[in-house]
Amino acid sequence: MARRILHDAYFKKAKAEGYLARSAYKLQQIQESKRIIRAGDRVLDLGCAPGAWLQVAAEIAGPDGVVVGIDLKPVEAPMPENVFHLVGDVYTADPAQLRGQSGRPFDVVLSDMAPSTTGHGDDLVSARLCDRVIEMLPTLLRPGGNLAMKILEGGDTPRILKQLQRLFGTARAFKPDASRDVSRETYLIGTGYAPHP
Repeated sequence: MARRILHDAYFKKAKAEGYLARSAYKLQQIQESKRIIRAGDRVLDLGCAPGAWLQVAAEIAGPDGVVVGIDLKPVEAPMPENVFHLVGDVYTADPAQLRGQSGRPFDVVLSDMAPSTTGHGDDLVSARLCDRVIEMLPTLLRPGGNLAMKILEGGDTPRILKQLQRLFGTARAFKPDASRDVSRETYLIGTGYAPHP
C-alpha cells in the first residue's frame, strides 16, 4: 500500500510541477543515474506522446539543444521553441528525415515506446519495438552517443541487452523508482555508441 501511495505522489507531483505525465520522473531518474543527456545535445524521443519526456529532455539540453519527437499520436501541449514533434510510425518513418534540415545525427536517442498491452505477448511486441530502435541507430545516433529505451521484460530481454553490449561501451538495465513495482517495464541504457565499421 505504501508503494502505491508513493506512485500516486508521482502523479500529483507531475500535475503540480507542470509535467504532462508521471513518466517525466523516469527520465529524470535515468538522467540522475546515467547522465545520458548534456547541455546543447540533439535528442530524439521515439514514442514521445503525450510529451513528458520532451519536456524533461528540453530542460536538460537547454536552449542550445534541440529535441525532436515522433509518435503515432500528436503532442497537443505547448512545447519550448527548441522542441519539434511529428506524427508518424517508427516502422515506416525514414530515419534520415528525422535528422531534420541539419542532417546531423543525434547525441541521444530515447524510446519510451510500449505496445498497447493485452496481457498476452506484450513482451514480444515490446522486443520488436526495441529491435526497430536498434535497426535505426546507425542513421540516427552519432558515434559516442547514448541510448535509453523501454522494454517489457520477457524472454527476449537478454538477447536485446547483449546486442546493446556489442554496440555500446556500456549497456545495462535500469529500473527507475518512478516505475511501478507491478510493471514489467525496465530501461536499457547504452552509453558510448561504437557501431561496427
